[in-house]
Amino acid sequence: MEPVTVLLIGSGGREHAMALALCRDPRVVLHTAPGNPGTAQLGTNHPVGAADLDGLLQLAEDLNANLVVVGPEAPLCAGLADALAPRPCFGPVQAHAMLEGSKAFAKAAMEAAGVPTAGHRRVKRSMDLDDALDAFSGRPWVIKRDVLAGGKGVLVTDDRDKAEAFALSAITTDGEVLIEAFLEGEEASMLVLMDASGYRCLPASQDHKRVGEHDQGPNTGGMGAYCPAPVVTAAVQKKVESRIVKPMHTHLCSGEVPYRGVLYVGLMIDSKGDPYVVEFNVRFGDPECQVTMPLLGDDAYTWFEAVSRDALASVDLPLVEASLLTVVLASEGYPSSPVTGRAIEGLAMTSPPSTEPSTAWVNIAGVRCEDDGSLTSSGGRVLSVTGMGASLQEAADLAYGRLSTLDLLGGHHRRDIGARAGVTHPHIE
Repeated sequence: MEPVTVLLIGSGGREHAMALALCRDPRVVLHTAPGNPGTAQLGTNHPVGAADLDGLLQLAEDLNANLVVVGPEAPLCAGLADALAPRPCFGPVQAHAMLEGSKAFAKAAMEAAGVPTAGHRRVKRSMDLDDALDAFSGRPWVIKRDVLAGGKGVLVTDDRDKAEAFALSAITTDGEVLIEAFLEGEEASMLVLMDASGYRCLPASQDHKRVGEHDQGPNTGGMGAYCPAPVVTAAVQKKVESRIVKPMHTHLCSGEVPYRGVLYVGLMIDSKGDPYVVEFNVRFGDPECQVTMPLLGDDAYTWFEAVSRDALASVDLPLVEASLLTVVLASEGYPSSPVTGRAIEGLAMTSPPSTEPSTAWVNIAGVRCEDDGSLTSSGGRVLSVTGMGASLQEAADLAYGRLSTLDLLGGHHRRDIGARAGVTHPHIE
């Protein structure tokens, strides 16, 4: 069995989940840049940041990497996949990465492909803002910055003054802003592996963006997720594929360089079961990745490598049939002013966690390993605990049970992850 060298880019919980999946293939020799204490248990970390394109290119050359897997969106939007060519890369080139890098670009692509999405206006001048806000009055305003904003570039509000202030700030800093129609319904996410040869939809998941129970409080990068999402029924799945995924695949793979990677489709499903695109991302979501990667079983490398060379259609492997739920443990003060540097108790890093059925494990994110081997918080979202079982209820019980063994001073988490899908939380009123 010939070993293969994989270079994984990134340092978050998403990348730890991807590393766990990749390392289930015994051929994989993993290198991560810059990685975290979780990925260090699975391979070799390198002190090269995800924004250091020259450093990453040199590292890929020095390692003679058989495959580069890009976790975060920023390096893709900066052209990392382009610069790596012809080295195989799981992640789209810059021209396609603009689906996430620019909301206006994404809207234009959806219009070209005939994909259902919310109506919108692009506003570049402050004098045109009142007319745009008037056009979408009567419902909450949806204001979107047209740049990468780390999940903080969208405001949904009933307060016109707040909408106007956010939009004016965006025009000043970014040059324009998007005003969108408000879509009612239930959100879900679908992750789609895609290359020139075809696509493969992974089971839909649902994220929890608000910091507090019952979807209260400010937006975050994500406080938990579960998969599969019952709201995406077989009928809805069929509509998503025929109305969104298939036409986007045709659009994205019709040019000289096809889309190679994962397309994150953020969905709004209305009361009639009709899906609309809220947004596209060009990478696995976080924490959606944590509840989707284990479904690839031992075959993540096979899938990713095939995508990198337009051979996805030749891969006919089953997905693991299981339910997963993950709960994020966040630092005190997150998302506004997270307090870091605090010890994390109960987080032993002596061996890689298992992803066998009916178990739970920790996905490392904002964690630092100190010189004495102790583990401390280094970010807003510190870690997530993922449970995997035969049902979402079992997955939730496993995840919350493992989370109860951890302690972070001032740390907080949502106690109602999965409630929309029928998961019961007796301690929640």
